[in-house]
Amino acid sequence: MISLYIYPSRKDAGSCATRLAIGAGLLITGVLVVVIVVLPLAVLQPAGYIAMSGLQCSSDPAAQQAQSSGYAEDSIPQNYLELYKEWGDEKGVPWNILAGVGQVESKHGRWDGPGITEGHNDWGAAGPMQFGALDGSAAGNSWGGEPIMDVEDRPEEGYGQDGNDDGIVNVYDPEDAIPAAADYLIAHGIKQDVRSAIFAYNHADWYVDDVLEWAEQYADGDFNPSGSIATAVECTVNAQGAPIGEAPDEYSQAVVDWALAQRGKPYVYGATGPDTFDCSGLTMKAYASIGASIPRISQNQWTFGPEIQQGEEQPGDLVFFDVSTPGEPDGPGHVGMVIGDGLMVEAWCTDCGPVATREYDDPSRADIIGFTRPLEHPDVKAQLEQQNP
Repeated sequence: MISLYIYPSRKDAGSCATRLAIGAGLLITGVLVVVIVVLPLAVLQPAGYIAMSGLQCSSDPAAQQAQSSGYAEDSIPQNYLELYKEWGDEKGVPWNILAGVGQVESKHGRWDGPGITEGHNDWGAAGPMQFGALDGSAAGNSWGGEPIMDVEDRPEEGYGQDGNDDGIVNVYDPEDAIPAAADYLIAHGIKQDVRSAIFAYNHADWYVDDVLEWAEQYADGDFNPSGSIATAVECTVNAQGAPIGEAPDEYSQAVVDWALAQRGKPYVYGATGPDTFDCSGLTMKAYASIGASIPRISQNQWTFGPEIQQGEEQPGDLVFFDVSTPGEPDGPGHVGMVIGDGLMVEAWCTDCGPVATREYDDPSRADIIGFTRPLEHPDVKAQLEQQNP
C-alpha cells in the first residue's frame, strides 16, 4: 500500500537515524496490509516526476530485464504479465519487481478483499497496486484526485495516469495502475537503491523482503536486485562521463579519496571502521586519515562547522540532513560527504545498502539543513600546519 509520505526510518538509530515510522500489519488470506503513521518529509510529487540522477556511470542495470520463469508464466494472469513487462521496459525498472508489488498488494488483482476493484480498503488504498486514493485517509491520496477521473480532471499532484490512452485515469485498471506504480518507484529512487524505493511504497521491511522474494521467483535464473547499489559503489564518473570526487586542494582530495575507498562496506550503527561505519563514523575517519580531528557524532560535527552556503559546497565538505531521534542531541541526525556534481558518499542506514555514492539534493530524502567545511576550522588548520610546518 503506497503511503502519502516518503522514507521514514529503517533500522538505524542514534546519531545517524532517520525519522521514525510506526506500522501495524494485518495478515489476511496471504495479503499483507500495513497502516503507516509517519512524520511528513515531503509533499506528493507532481505527475510525471522522475528523480534525476547525477550518477550514470554504466548502463542502467534496472533496464536489463530478466526473462520470465515458468512459474511466472503459469501463475501471473497473462494481461498482468504483459503489462509488467511492457512498463518495465518503458520505464527502465525491473518488470519482476513490479510483479512482486502486484502479487503482495493484490495477487495481481485477484484478491477478493475491499478496494481492489472498487471502493477503498480500511486505510484508503485502492486498485490492484493499492495506491492511497482517499483524501484524509491513513494512506493519503498518492494517486491524486478521484480514483476514477477524466484525464482533463487529473490534478498536478499524485501518480495516477492514463496508461492505455482511453481518456480515463482509473486506479482500478491495471493498465493505469501499473505504470503509475513504476513512476512511484522511480521517483523514490529505485534506480539508485532498490530496497529503499520498495520500502517507500510500503513502509515495512517484511514488505520489501516479500516483494523481492516474489521478484526472484518470477525471474528465470539469478536475479540481483542490488545492481543499482553496485553501480553507486563502483562508479567513478558522473552522468557526463567526467571523474567524480575531484577536489580543489590536496587535503580535500585526500579525505574524498579515503571516503570513496570505503564504498561497499556495510552500515552498522555506532561503527567507526575499519570494516563497517555509521554516517558520522565515516566522515570522522575520513578526516582522521589526514591527521585532522573532528567530533564523533553528526550533531557535533554540524556545530563544529564552519558553515558554508548551499551552492558554494565543494568536495570534502559535509552535508547535513534534517532527521532526528528521540533521546539524541538536538541537531541533524545524518551526514554525508560532498564529492561534487550534487553527489555525496554516505553510510545511510541498516537496510539502505552499503556505503555508496548518492545524490544529496534529492526530493525523496530528508531536507538539507546545511553544509560545513571542516578544513576551514581553526583547530583543523592548526593540526595540519603542525604536520607540515
